[in-house]
Amino acid sequence: MTTLEVLDKNNQREALGIDREDVSLDFVDSVEDILEQNRYGEEHGYKGHTYLVRSDGRCVGIILMGEGIPWEVDPPQIAGRPFYRIMGFIIDRAYRRRGIGSQVLEEVIRRIFREFGPRPIVIGCHMDNISALEMYQRHGFVNTYFMDEDDYFLIRE
Repeated sequence: MTTLEVLDKNNQREALGIDREDVSLDFVDSVEDILEQNRYGEEHGYKGHTYLVRSDGRCVGIILMGEGIPWEVDPPQIAGRPFYRIMGFIIDRAYRRRGIGSQVLEEVIRRIFREFGPRPIVIGCHMDNISALEMYQRHGFVNTYFMDEDDYFLIRE
């Protein structure tokens, strides 16, 4: 059974045990970077959460979805609009290709929308991370083909 747990001081060390050695830092930030982004968001009062992903009680992933801070490189479709940004999403390599990522993505979106209200969601995805691009597109994200270096920006309206 897969469950989500809001990241806090009592459980954040568990996230450091996620095995993601096979995923390039070009594709997704390190767990340490995601923890730092979570801390920044909390300190500045941004809407959103970072969740630990558990499978049968074991920490197998982490996902951060929060209020988007506009960047100069964002696609023009979101200019001047409030939105959410997924800043990091990692599933332990032993737990991938089981549908956990899809289940987690949809549940996090439901929770954030329920707590803070619906908004467009933006995620950057490395152009070579084909499996992630395909998964996001299956979940209603549209590739804008607007790029920052090697990352496409995808939007779900």
